[in-house]
Amino acid sequence: MTRPSAVPPPVTEVLDASSRWLPSRLGEVEALLREQAGGHGELLGGDADMTLAAGGKRLRPLLVLLCAGEEGGEAAVRAATAIELVHMATLVHDDVLDNAPLRRGLPTVAATSGRARAVATGDLLFSRAFALLAERPDLRSIDLLAAASVALARGELAQRQDAYDTSISEERYLERCRLKTAKLFECACLLGRDEAALGAFGAEIGLAFQLLDDVLDVAGPPERTGKARGTDLLDGTITLPLIVAAGDDPEIRAVDLRGLGEAAAAALCDRIASTGALEKVRSRALEMVTAGKRCLDAGAFDSEQRRLMDLVADGVVQRYS
Repeated sequence: MTRPSAVPPPVTEVLDASSRWLPSRLGEVEALLREQAGGHGELLGGDADMTLAAGGKRLRPLLVLLCAGEEGGEAAVRAATAIELVHMATLVHDDVLDNAPLRRGLPTVAATSGRARAVATGDLLFSRAFALLAERPDLRSIDLLAAASVALARGELAQRQDAYDTSISEERYLERCRLKTAKLFECACLLGRDEAALGAFGAEIGLAFQLLDDVLDVAGPPERTGKARGTDLLDGTITLPLIVAAGDDPEIRAVDLRGLGEAAAAALCDRIASTGALEKVRSRALEMVTAGKRCLDAGAFDSEQRRLMDLVADGVVQRYS
């Protein structure tokens, strides 16, 4: 049985609690990811392989496999691999847009190989995702992943449009998160099985995931996140902790994010935390996780599937506790 490198504890708990087929299938996904990343020339293939070697939570492929169930077979493995390739591509492109030096505590492709090669690496990963699904044509899966990819692009454009604008509303922020994060979680569940309850579960869990990730950006510490506290603030990305904190401390809304350095960003993080905003956002995320679990009540799942999906939902919270 082969597992992804650096599998985080929440995913490990799901694998350990599952029947043997699930970790075995996730190992197949990892092998197929290596196959898809390699063999594209020394430079481009090397950059793609470096992105893969950086690891990750593999939550999205795990959701595909889990929702498909043991009978999902090769089709589920291919869909799970494709969605992780899209996710990896977005991370590489995000790092280009953000001029990010680190990702998961390691140098980014943009930092080591330059912006042009990083863009090409992201493009490669995107193209391999759809080429993989096209090898054994599954129009439904292609349509789902294409729609999610369009949503990702729309979410990214909205985030860029909102950059440094501390006046944006909570509703605008949540819509961005639905497009840029929750949609891919929803897609993962629907790739596994065409059931509305699963799509709704994925959307709620994905939204909670993003809220908690934004809390972690403010709370740190850097040795856990692999990046400086307040990286989103430095990038001009307006997140829910800042929006909520500004409601209690209006002077936060007047801060000029364009003029922040790392020390000032850390100080602003402390100020946001002092308002109690982080606890409020965590509470909202917990409500979303609970709502996601309730969505599953409308579906028909065997006892193991339901138990493991609950564990995935709990793991989203545990990852940021």
